[in-house]
Amino acid sequence: MDNSVIIARAQAQYVRCIDDGQLEDWPDFFTEDCRYRVTTADNYRRDLPAGLIWADSRGMLKDRVSALREANIYEPHSYRHMLGQPAIIAESGDDVASETSFFVLRITGNGPTDIFASGRYVDRYRIDGDEALLRERIVVCDSSEIDTLLALPL
Repeated sequence: MDNSVIIARAQAQYVRCIDDGQLEDWPDFFTEDCRYRVTTADNYRRDLPAGLIWADSRGMLKDRVSALREANIYEPHSYRHMLGQPAIIAESGDDVASETSFFVLRITGNGPTDIFASGRYVDRYRIDGDEALLRERIVVCDSSEIDTLLALPL
């Protein structure tokens, strides 16, 4: 199967997991020694390492989900992701780099639906047969103004 098809399928499953509220399954889309970072386009362009969210292992992602479920207090809401087609940037063995545009709608309780974020996923995948796991996901948000309610993963 073509790597762009494998990645598109993995992307669809990833956002469905988040949008359906199955956050306990979210870390399973990553390798054990993964990196996950949410940052702004300006920080990314300037190669600044700071991020709004930062994790360097699947264990840290599991801890984040646990904190969301048990410790953090935030207004109940959900997301609806809209994705562009993944663009393959580079391929070397089982390592594939890609970029995918996104925008995320946020739905708050019985309130309005708002555009929450737009940007691109800058990814490195490990491809094994027809399966893809994220080695690295940098969520590059177009705007430098991020709502303080960045609780759920993007």
